[in-house]
Amino acid sequence: MPSRQDILNAKILVVDDSPDNIELMEEILKEEGYTDVSSTMLPEQVCPLHREHNYDLILLDLQMPGLNGFQVMKGLKEIEQGGYLPVLALTAQPSFKIAALEAGARDFISKPFDLLEVHKRIHNMLEVRLLYKELAQYSRAQQELALHDALTGLPNRRLLEDRIETALQHASRNHHKAAVMYLDLDGFKAINDTYGHAYGDEILKMVSQRLLSNSRKEDTVARLGGDEFIVLLGDIHCLADAQGPAAKLVEALSEPFFINDLTLQLSTSIGISMYPDDAENVTDLISIADYALYEAKRGGKNRFCANGSAARQAAQAVKPQVPAVTPSPAPELAQHR
Repeated sequence: MPSRQDILNAKILVVDDSPDNIELMEEILKEEGYTDVSSTMLPEQVCPLHREHNYDLILLDLQMPGLNGFQVMKGLKEIEQGGYLPVLALTAQPSFKIAALEAGARDFISKPFDLLEVHKRIHNMLEVRLLYKELAQYSRAQQELALHDALTGLPNRRLLEDRIETALQHASRNHHKAAVMYLDLDGFKAINDTYGHAYGDEILKMVSQRLLSNSRKEDTVARLGGDEFIVLLGDIHCLADAQGPAAKLVEALSEPFFINDLTLQLSTSIGISMYPDDAENVTDLISIADYALYEAKRGGKNRFCANGSAARQAAQAVKPQVPAVTPSPAPELAQHR
């Protein structure tokens, strides 16, 4: 629930063609303690000002030369796009009150002003407006959580599949290709078993950062769960455009991971599938990349493999920079820095 201070700090715009009315309303608001009050006598400025400042309340005179209050509200509706229209109509015409509400105003204040009515209606409307904004922010935050992995902050499978579908549509329109790279960490279970899940979680976060820093900004790096990740490459032309990035990721993840006083080492295996060579839909592309990942694991790990119709070839081995972690005793897994 918004606090009184939140309400007093709300952004308010007063719109009236009478300088006396503006001066009076500004004085009323100032005496009540409102701290962020602006005004204009030009109705055509209201929409541009609202786009820039996103006011919490617009005190809008309905009868003005040029654009009247009803025309201004029509423009404000296009800005809010179905959201809460923060307009408190000011009118001396009783017949305009219902018309104002039907046009989108949330409430009205009658002229001449009754001080108690002005204070109460402004306070109540700001309370509702700020509560609406809090709920909208909460809804956006929940949506973000639903689409991203809680540990790493990367897109989860739900968002990934949407990104892949978009990339396929773009590739089809532009006669390009796209690639799905399915990654699995070699030796990750040994780290979890030996040092615990806290260290495993730190490894996953560090892996995520390395994947991001070694990928293009336009690529999508996602976590499927556990130690499985997918990197989506869009706007490429051939298999070689995916093999180069795959080799780069294999090399990047073979570098040591430093956590507290330990130096941990592991590697990654990658399976690659290509659109439209190997498949033309999201599910099949992921499945084929998963199978290619299995082939890379079977071929010795710490390498990538493209096993679809785009590349009927053996796994492409990458010379290890450091030995991969295996479930061996702790001294072989880590050393003190």
